[in-house]
Amino acid sequence: MFDLSTLLLFMGTAIILVVIPGPDLVFTVTQGMANGKRAGVITAMGLSTGNIVHTLAAALGLSFIIKTSVVVFTIFKIAGALYLFYLAFKSFKRRNVIIRLDNEGNNGSNGLFLKGVLMNILNPKVAIFFLTFLPQFVNYKTLNVPLQMVVLGLIFIILTAIIFSLFGYFSGTFREQFLKKPRFNEYMNVTATIIFVGLGLKLLTTTM
Repeated sequence: MFDLSTLLLFMGTAIILVVIPGPDLVFTVTQGMANGKRAGVITAMGLSTGNIVHTLAAALGLSFIIKTSVVVFTIFKIAGALYLFYLAFKSFKRRNVIIRLDNEGNNGSNGLFLKGVLMNILNPKVAIFFLTFLPQFVNYKTLNVPLQMVVLGLIFIILTAIIFSLFGYFSGTFREQFLKKPRFNEYMNVTATIIFVGLGLKLLTTTM
């Protein structure tokens, strides 16, 4: 289904994008610091689980786009590339923003899993991201495009769950990384800018 180089490229890109400080990761670290290691891990699992919905939606959406027409597929490519370029701009713009973590949180871990799931599912930006990111690594010459999307989505979900859980569990350590090394955020956002631009250009050159 996938050649080794494509799979390794996808996993490497996914890992970098997952560790870029964003609302979900900051929320995970915050819960870990405020409510303990268990709360951080539960929050991470909830946020990761929500990606299942986005994966299925992206797989069905791309399948529909491909079956519709070349024109619709071309419009999708252009719109998706523009969105990725927008993400690149946003990442570069906030490269010098110092992340501040709020220590206020719930008094326990009850409901954090569900809250994480809902936060992820109800975020339209995540849905759009999945629909523009996963297709970059699909082999359109085969007939199982939706299955490829689901497999890639599951890999992304597993990576997210592992990385977010580690951040949530060791949130005290990563707090120092976030607050005492502001250039960490700058480096990650510049890296994200390059990746988003590359993905946008790759999407524009994708053929059915």
